Amino acid sequence: MSSPPPRSHGRIAVRASLAPRDLMAPAELASAWAAHVVTLFPEAFPGVLGLSLTGRALAEGLWSLRTIGLRDHGLGRHRNVDDTPAGGGAGMVIRADVLDAALRQADPALPILYLSPRGRPLTQARARALAQGRGVTLICGRFEGVDQRILDARGIEEISIGDYVLTGGELAAQVLIDATVRLIPRVLGNQDSLAEESFSHGLLEHPQYTKPAEWEGRRVPDVLLSGNHAAIAQWRADEAARLTKERRPDLWRAYQDGIDPAKDRSSRAHHTNRGTAASHDKDDCDEPDR
Repeated sequence: MSSPPPRSHGRIAVRASLAPRDLMAPAELASAWAAHVVTLFPEAFPGVLGLSLTGRALAEGLWSLRTIGLRDHGLGRHRNVDDTPAGGGAGMVIRADVLDAALRQADPALPILYLSPRGRPLTQARARALAQGRGVTLICGRFEGVDQRILDARGIEEISIGDYVLTGGELAAQVLIDATVRLIPRVLGNQDSLAEESFSHGLLEHPQYTKPAEWEGRRVPDVLLSGNHAAIAQWRADEAARLTKERRPDLWRAYQDGIDPAKDRSSRAHHTNRGTAASHDKDDCDEPDR
C-alpha cells in the first residue's frame, strides 16, 4: 500500500510517510533553523524541499518550515489581498496592511526577505550567512509586487535568484531555502562536498567523472586514474580556472584581483542590476483579486 502524500502546508511541513514524531515539540525545534514563508499558495510547500536530503533533514528536525497564508489575512468577504496601482497601470499590487498582518504571524527575530525582481542577487556567501543564523522569513511575490511602504516600514531586504522571469515567488523561495539548508551542519552526508563545489573558493567546480573508465569512446582523463593525488589536485585546479575563465569572466576577474566573489559580487551587482526577475511575472495577475 502506498504511503500518503506529503502534507503541503500548515504550521510546519513534514513527510507523513515517515515514522510519527512530535515535530511541534518546542524542545526539538527550539534550536532548528526556521523558514517562515508568506505565500498565496501554502500548498506549494514543502514541494521539492520535502525530498532527498532537505526532506530528511526537515523530518529529523534539523530545520523547520512554516507557511503563512496571505489569503487568510485578506480583507472583506472575498479575502482581498491586493488593489490597483496608485497612479494607474496594469495589474494589481499586494496591500501593505494585508502583508503586515501576515508578517506579524512570523517570528519577529528573523530577518525578512522579499523575492523581488529588484533585489540583490543571491550568492553563496549570502546563503552561508543565512545558514549561520536562526532562520528567515520569506515573502513570495505575485501580481505587480507589494506596496513599497511595507518594505520601507519593516526594513525588508529584496533578493533575486537570477535574470529571468517566474510567475511567482514560491519557486524562488524554495531555491533560497535549498541553497541555505544544505549548508546547515549534518544536512549533507559528506561535509567535504561543500568545500569542493562551485563558488566555495571563488571558482567554478572542476568536471566530474565516474565509472566506466571509457564510455562511447570517451575516456576518463588518465590523471584521475593515476593515483597521484598531487597531480589530480593540480588538474582539478587547472580545470576550475579554465571553466571559470570561459564561462564566468566576472568571477575570474574578481578571483584574479584577490577578491572572494561570493562575498563581493552582491554589492557590486546591486549597482548594475537592471531588474532581475526572481519573484514574479509582471504579466501574471491570474484574475483580478476582487
